[in-house]
Amino acid sequence: MSLQERDRKHIWHPLTQHQTAAAPIGIVKAKDALLWDEDGNEYVDGIASWYTAMYGHCNDYIISCASEQMKELDQVVFTGFTHKPAVELSEKLMRILPSNQQKIFFNDNGSTAVEAGIKMALQYHFNKGEKRDTLLAFEGGFHGDTFGAMSVSGLSVYNGPFKDFFLKVERIPVPTKDNLAELLIKLKQICAENKCAAFVYEPLVQGAAGMKFHDVGGLEEILKLCKQNNILCIADEVMTGFGKTGKYFASSYLEIQPDIICLSKALTAGMVAMSITSCTQPVFDAFLDDEIGKGFFHAHTYSANPIACATAIAGIELLTSEEIQKDISLIARAHRSFAKKIADHPKVDAVRSLGVIFALDLNVEMERYGSLRDQLFEFFMKQGVFLRPLGNTIYMIPPYVITDKQLEKIYISIEKSLSIF
Repeated sequence: MSLQERDRKHIWHPLTQHQTAAAPIGIVKAKDALLWDEDGNEYVDGIASWYTAMYGHCNDYIISCASEQMKELDQVVFTGFTHKPAVELSEKLMRILPSNQQKIFFNDNGSTAVEAGIKMALQYHFNKGEKRDTLLAFEGGFHGDTFGAMSVSGLSVYNGPFKDFFLKVERIPVPTKDNLAELLIKLKQICAENKCAAFVYEPLVQGAAGMKFHDVGGLEEILKLCKQNNILCIADEVMTGFGKTGKYFASSYLEIQPDIICLSKALTAGMVAMSITSCTQPVFDAFLDDEIGKGFFHAHTYSANPIACATAIAGIELLTSEEIQKDISLIARAHRSFAKKIADHPKVDAVRSLGVIFALDLNVEMERYGSLRDQLFEFFMKQGVFLRPLGNTIYMIPPYVITDKQLEKIYISIEKSLSIF
C-alpha cells in the first residue's frame, strides 16, 4: 500500500480542503535542493520547504551537530535549568541580530513566537501601570495561526470563522511613495483615539500575502511615529530572517530597530521545530519586580530543546560563512537577471526580487486556493519543480546551496507556465 493510500486513513493535513484536494505526494528522501517521491520522481525544492531548509536538506554538518548533541543531552526543562547549546545560541544570535536586541525567549514555532511577542508587549504596558488594548498591523499581513497571531493577520481565508474572537486591532496599508502622507495622518488619528500597545509587521516583505514588497522609507516613518507614542515595534522575521533578503535580517535595512523580533523557520535550518522571540533590555526590565506575577508566565514544554539549539548554532555558522554569503549573492544576481528578462512578458503583471526572494504576479484572476492555482501547482510538479503559488503569484525562495542548473530549471519552468493561461 502506498503512502498516499495509508495517509488517507488517519491524517488531517494543514491548509487542505479534503473534500476536493488531490491526494498528497509521498516524499521519501531529500538532499540539498532536491526532493524524491515514493515513485522515484525528483523535484527541485524552489521554496526550501517553506523557507526552512535554507542550507539544503539533510545538510551533513547540521546532522553531525545534532547527532553529537543527542549523545550528550536530549531534553531538559528550561525553567530552573539552562544548558550549553542554549547559552551558545544566545551568544551567536546576539552577534548577528540588530544591536539593540539583548534577550531571547524560546518558543516552538513561528505563530508562538509572534504570540509571545504580543503578550510581551501587552504585559510590558500593564506592568508599567497602563492598560493598552489595541494592536496595529498591516492590511494583508500574515503572522500565524494562534489567536494573537491571527488577530494581527489580515488574510480572511485563514481567519474567517474566528474573527469575532480576536484581540482589538487597527489596520493600516503598507507604505508606498504615493500613500505615505495620508497613511501617517491615519496612523496619528488611530494613536490619538486608541490605546495602542504594539505594531506587528513583516519588515519589507509580506510573505503569505504574495511576497509583496513595501517601501523602506515609509516603514521607517511608521516606526518613528510608533516610537514617539511608546508603541512597541514587533518585527515578524519568521519568513525574512537568516539571510533571505540579502542581509541577516530585513530589519537591518532600517535605521529604526524593533523592540521585539520573532524568529523561526530557517532558525533551525529545517531540521527541527523551534522559534525565538528576542527583545531589548528595556522590554525585559519591565518584567523585573519583587511581585512574582509581573514575570512573563508563558512557557513551552520544549523551550530551548538542546537538539534544536544545536541545529540553530550550526545554521548560524553556515549562514555567516563566506561560502553561503557568496551563494546568496549569486542567487540574488540570478533573480535580478531573470526578473529583467521576463518582466515584459504579456502574461506578467509585475515582478520583483530581494536577496533570494523572487516573485512574479500573473495578469490572470486566480483564487488563492482555486482550480487555476492547483493547475499551476500540478504543472510545476510535472516539470520536476516544487513551487507553491499564492493565488496568481509565483514565488521562489530556493535553498542557498541550489546549483546553477537547478535554479535554471526553475526559471525555465516558470517561463513555460506562462503559456498555459
